[in-house]
Amino acid sequence: MSKPEAARYRMTNWKSYNEALRRRGSPLIWMDKDMVWLANKAGRRGRPPVFSDAAIQFCLMVKVLFGLPLRQTTGTVASILEVVELDWPVPDFSTMSRRQKTLTVQISCRRAPGPLNLLVDSTGIKFLGDGEWLAHKHGTHRKRQYRKVHLAMDTDTGDIRAVEFTSSREGDGPELSDLLKQIPPEGLVGTVTGDGAFDTRRCHTAIVDRGGTAIIPIRKNGRLWKEDCPAARACNDILRATKRFGRANWKVWSGYHVRSRIEARMRCLKSFGKRIASQDPDRQAAEIYIRVALMNRFNAPGTAEIERLA
Repeated sequence: MSKPEAARYRMTNWKSYNEALRRRGSPLIWMDKDMVWLANKAGRRGRPPVFSDAAIQFCLMVKVLFGLPLRQTTGTVASILEVVELDWPVPDFSTMSRRQKTLTVQISCRRAPGPLNLLVDSTGIKFLGDGEWLAHKHGTHRKRQYRKVHLAMDTDTGDIRAVEFTSSREGDGPELSDLLKQIPPEGLVGTVTGDGAFDTRRCHTAIVDRGGTAIIPIRKNGRLWKEDCPAARACNDILRATKRFGRANWKVWSGYHVRSRIEARMRCLKSFGKRIASQDPDRQAAEIYIRVALMNRFNAPGTAEIERLA
């Protein structure tokens, strides 16, 4: 039996994508001159905040983007404001640290026409313990501790649409309903693609309730469920198709292999650092959301459009 030919692909927007890659290298794409830098007076008792949430988020984005300590971040932000000729004050390191704990990070995303096709997955990220080289060379000296990041990505735009930050004990399946709740109720959900960890009744029910179609492989020892709800019927349809055409053919036919794109997004998330700098859970969550905001901002100038030739 001859080996099948490898698939060939072609980029259809090389000129615009090349320009987008150049724009990503400019630090000025993070700066919006129209942002509200100083906070408005809230009319409550006590000293009002000096800087707005947008200003604190911009400073923290610079910190995460360049991997800087808080004190060096103040100098970098001051230099960026000087370049764009803005006479704005810069928050000090203690203000940024204090406001990071209560900051609500705004994550911008693009919206493609039509139903929303989501890819879901999770990854662990370390916040305490020895580094990889030290552990390999000399062994671990203290216990490593991790957190889990759950992401839902839009297949069409590549933007992250939902984020959950949990302890390492939480599984993938229970967090799917929380991810879908972050999608606006008026948004139509087309498909939700995930690995076998999402093959649970709760996950299929959450997808059906949003009017979506699950692209989740059934476990190898999976059996037919009692068809007493729409979620059970959807799961049984996947199981029957898998048994009839084979697991490999079902994955190709259903488009399951596009899930590799969310795994690439996990690598992008860790490219800002394999360890979380913060120790406080609230500050850790803000740091993860900042990373997601940066990833979506990188996609804003444009992404590659690929078509399959053969």
